[in-house]
Amino acid sequence: MSKPISLSQHEKIKWMTRLLNKARLVGEEGEVPVAAVILDYKGRCIGYGGNRREAMRDPLGHAELVALRQASWINNDWRFNNCTLIVNLEPCPMCAGALIQARMGKIIYGSDDPKRGALGGTINLAEHKSAHHNMFIERGLMEEESRKLIVDWFKNKRVLAKENLLSKLR
Repeated sequence: MSKPISLSQHEKIKWMTRLLNKARLVGEEGEVPVAAVILDYKGRCIGYGGNRREAMRDPLGHAELVALRQASWINNDWRFNNCTLIVNLEPCPMCAGALIQARMGKIIYGSDDPKRGALGGTINLAEHKSAHHNMFIERGLMEEESRKLIVDWFKNKRVLAKENLLSKLR
């Protein structure tokens, strides 16, 4: 079995830049701005997605799961030992669990999620005794840009909510 591709720093930044652009578009659609890509052992994109919870009214509409579904269909398999997932925000417990179940070979993410992160932010499911699969995890790729995108999106959402409330009270 092949190992996950070893990407150069330039290639990682290229993919993360694409993901941040996709995440911005997703954020403009009212979704939390998260995007993910799955690369096979040759570096080819086999799964790509942004958050779709609001649009699809689906609690499973997280970017990582959207990308996993697509990659499973393209790969004709549910095992991803030789693949790499890149995402701009640390996966939540649901996504981290799915990535463990899918036996993802490597995960690269941008910003830690100190509230919901499950690969070290609040818990680390990858190192939990129940984890039956070992993944390589790389943290902090374009961390500042990734964090700023999320923080600014939530800040703007709070400002808009406050403005809407004030307009209703007038």
